[in-house]
Amino acid sequence: MSSINGQATEVNLDQIRAAAERIRPVAHPTPVLTSRLFNEAAGLDCYFKCENFQRGGAFKIRGAANFLFSMPAEARAGGVAAFSSGNHAQAVAIAARHLGMKATIAMPTDAPPVKLEATRSYGAEIVPYDRLKDDREAIGRRIAQERGATLVPPFDHEWIITGQGTAALELLEEVRDLDALLVPVGGGGLLSGSAIAAKALNPGIRVYGVEPEAANDTYLSLRAGHRVEIPPPETIADGLRPPKPGALTFPIIQKLAEDVLLVTEDEIRAAVAFVQSRMKMVVEPSGAVPAAALLARKLPAGARRVGLIVSGGNV
Repeated sequence: MSSINGQATEVNLDQIRAAAERIRPVAHPTPVLTSRLFNEAAGLDCYFKCENFQRGGAFKIRGAANFLFSMPAEARAGGVAAFSSGNHAQAVAIAARHLGMKATIAMPTDAPPVKLEATRSYGAEIVPYDRLKDDREAIGRRIAQERGATLVPPFDHEWIITGQGTAALELLEEVRDLDALLVPVGGGGLLSGSAIAAKALNPGIRVYGVEPEAANDTYLSLRAGHRVEIPPPETIADGLRPPKPGALTFPIIQKLAEDVLLVTEDEIRAAVAFVQSRMKMVVEPSGAVPAAALLARKLPAGARRVGLIVSGGNV
């Protein structure tokens, strides 16, 4: 098995800018949208970074492309392996196809059918597993070892964190004077990369992660001062189900994020419905959690201009 290791402590704004150039062949710059109706409902001036319009329907292509494009040529020959409930799977498959590499993805049997079929359509081989019984990381490692492939982790790697940070880089370069930034948090790749970019560009900005109450591992970890693992969570936000924050992502979140805000399942559903009906935009539940937090008035006082990363639209 090929092994490529990174140290997330090395991630900085220059590396995120370099990643933005590196991934340009496959990752699109996405629009920043506003909504008068949403602003009225939230009582804030909000700026939506719309990764639901990204290639593959989610931000994940940024990290996956940066990882694959950063691999040495000799490592690419063995192909790549990954484990994912959907968006990371699609991203790895897209990047691998662009480079002519073979991709094998372990996906849970209860993965959303739209994500499963999309991943297969990009040419990846799917290996199913039971989310409640099987260890997905062990399955990913086994696939990589058996096939001589490189395992592409969903969040806990320098190249992934750096790639994901390009979403916030684009947002903050377009809208510079934000008071706060809200980011969905699963394993923490998007939040940690976004926090690095946002704080470098605007040191006074307050960065918040947003999690479902049912998948509150990062929230609990921040309060415990160390990574806390929870049982496999049951939440409509399928992309935010990792039971524990990453070993590399969590220290960055501890250092740079103000806090993690929690939203209920009903608040997530209400946000998905609001954005679809009022903004005419399809957002998956995982991507709607920042909007849910703002509509439920959970952002601490003091911010007026708020950015939120809509992480995906694969409902």
